[in-house]
Amino acid sequence: MKAEPLNPEARTRALDEFAGTMEGEPLDVLVVGGGVVGAAAAFDAATRGLRVGLVEAQDLGQGTSSRSSKLVHGGLRYLQMLDFKLVAEALRERDLLLKRTAPHLVRSLPFVFPFSTPLVDRAFIGSGVSLYDAMSLRPGEKRAVPFHKHLSRSRLRRRFAGLDHDTFVGALEYFDAQVDDARLVMTLARSAQGLGAAVATRTAVESYIHDADAAVGAGTGESPVVGARLRDLETGRRLDVRAKETIIAAGVWTEQQQDAAEADAGLKVLASKGIHITVPKDRIVAEDHVGVISQTEKSVLFLIPQEDCWAIGTTDTAWHENVDVPAPNSTDIDYVLEHANAILQTDLTREDIIGTWAGLRPLLQPEQKGDGGGSAKVSREHTVKRIAPGLTAVAGGKLTTYRVMAEDAVDFAAQDRFSHRESLTEVMPLLGGQGYGEWAGRAEEIAAERGLDVERVRRLLRRYGSLLGDVLAPAEEQSDLLEPLEHAPGYLRAEIRYAAEQEGAVHLEDLLERRTRIVHEVRDRGLGAMDEVIALVAGPLGWDEERQEHERRSWTSRVEALLAAEKSGSDAEAAALLADTIPATQTAWGSWGAAESTGRAD
Repeated sequence: MKAEPLNPEARTRALDEFAGTMEGEPLDVLVVGGGVVGAAAAFDAATRGLRVGLVEAQDLGQGTSSRSSKLVHGGLRYLQMLDFKLVAEALRERDLLLKRTAPHLVRSLPFVFPFSTPLVDRAFIGSGVSLYDAMSLRPGEKRAVPFHKHLSRSRLRRRFAGLDHDTFVGALEYFDAQVDDARLVMTLARSAQGLGAAVATRTAVESYIHDADAAVGAGTGESPVVGARLRDLETGRRLDVRAKETIIAAGVWTEQQQDAAEADAGLKVLASKGIHITVPKDRIVAEDHVGVISQTEKSVLFLIPQEDCWAIGTTDTAWHENVDVPAPNSTDIDYVLEHANAILQTDLTREDIIGTWAGLRPLLQPEQKGDGGGSAKVSREHTVKRIAPGLTAVAGGKLTTYRVMAEDAVDFAAQDRFSHRESLTEVMPLLGGQGYGEWAGRAEEIAAERGLDVERVRRLLRRYGSLLGDVLAPAEEQSDLLEPLEHAPGYLRAEIRYAAEQEGAVHLEDLLERRTRIVHEVRDRGLGAMDEVIALVAGPLGWDEERQEHERRSWTSRVEALLAAEKSGSDAEAAALLADTIPATQTAWGSWGAAESTGRAD
C-alpha cells in the first residue's frame, strides 16, 4: 500500500474516473458517505482487490465521525445491560487497533472511576471491571492494555488532584483507548486510495441510476441500482458513475439517501445529540494523561485529556432539526458544567470554555421502512440491509466497531458477485502504522536531527506514524516549516502544508476543524491562526486573492455562528444560526455571491 497524495489533482482524477465508467467498465463498489464506516468500507473493498469509488458530500468525517468522544472502548455500560457479546466484540476491535492496525493513531488511556461508598462501590464496580478485563484476554497474546487496579483515597488524591476528595473515598483505575476520530477517517480514506480506490469529497449524490431493462428481463419488477448521479459541489459539474454494487454508509443521512434511491425498503435512523466542551489543561489538575469516568442520571460523563486541553462530555438528547448543523446550546453546556463541577474540586465556568462540539448518533429504530422488501443482517448495534438490487445500506454502531460494520457491509453487498474475495482489514495496518514501532523508538534521534523537542516528535508520531518523514521532508528546503504556528503552537507549519498537499483538505474549515483541532484547542477558535494557515496552503490549493478572502469570510462567519449557538436557548435556535453558514461550506466557492444572496447551497 502506497501513500498517494490526496489533493485537488487526485480529486479531479477520481471524478474523471467516475465519469469514464459510463462508457467503460463500471466500478465494482461505490461507497456513498465518507464517515468512518464509509471510509472503512472503501478500504475493506480495496483490500479485496475490488475497483472502488468513495464519494462524500462534505469533508471526510465532517459529520458524526469527527464529533465523537474520541474514545476506542468496549463500553462498560453494556455490561450493565448484560450484552457480553457486544462488549467482547468492541474490546477485540480496541485491541486490534492498538496492537496491529492503527497503533500510531490509537493510544491507551487510563480512566479513574471514583466512588463514594468504600465497600459497596468498590465491590460492585470492581467486579464489573474485572469481567471487562477478563473479556479482553486472548490465549497466547500479550494484553494491549494493563489490568485495572484499585486506588486508595490518598492514591486517588495524588493521581487526580482535581477531583472533589471530600466526596470520593477511593477509585478504580482501568484502561481503554482514545483516538483523533477525524484523523482516523482521513487515514482510512487515504489507505483505500493507496490500494487504488478513487476518492472524491465535496461531491453529492443527487439520485441513483436504475436499470429498468434489467428488471423487466429478470421478471422481478424491481429495477436494480447500477450507479449514481453526482454533483461536484466545488465546480457545479454533474456526472454519472456506474457501479455493480453501491453501499450507503451515510449515518444520520441514511434515510435521505434511501429516498433519493426511491427505495421501497430501508433503514429508519433517528439522531441523538451528544455535546462536549473543552477547557485549558491547567484548569483540572491531574497526573499526566489520565481521565475520569462518572455516571450521571442520563448519560456517562467523561473528563478526557487531549494534547492541549480537557474534553468534557457528553449528553444524550433527541435532535429534531437539520442534521447538517448540530450545535451545542446553552442548556447543553450548563448540563455538562453542572455535572463536571459535581465531581471537581474547583468549579468550571463559562469563561473557562475554549471550544465546543456536537455530534449526532445514528440510532437505528426497530421499525424499518418496507420490512418485507429486503433482507438484512442485524447486530445489537448496527444493521446491514439490502434495500434494492445492487444497493445496500449500513447504519448504527459506534466508532470502536467501525471495521466490523464495514466488513459486514461489504460482505453483504458482495455476496452474490465477489464472495470469493476476503477482507484483509484485520491484518493490514493503515497508512502510517507499518513500521510505527521503529519510528517511535527513534523519537529522540529524530528530535535531535530536526532540532525539535522530543515530546513534540512523539506527538507528531501519534498523528502520522511512519509517514512522519514525508511530513517533515519539505522542511529540508524550507526550514521555517519546522516552526509552530504563531497562534496555535501545538501544530507545526509543516503539518498545515502536508494537510493541503496530501490529506484532502479543500477548505479552511477542513484544516482548522479536522486535519487539526485548532477550533477546539485555542480560545479564539482559530481566528488568530487563520491568515498564517491560508498563506501556507494558498499555493498547494491554488487559491488566488479572491478565494483567500472568501475562506477568511467563511471561517469568520462560522466562528461567529458557533459562539452565538453556544448562547442560544434551544436546538432550533442553534441550528438556525449554523444553517446560515452552510453556503460557505457546501457550495462552489466561485458562486458564493449567488448562494449568499439566496441563503441556499445551490
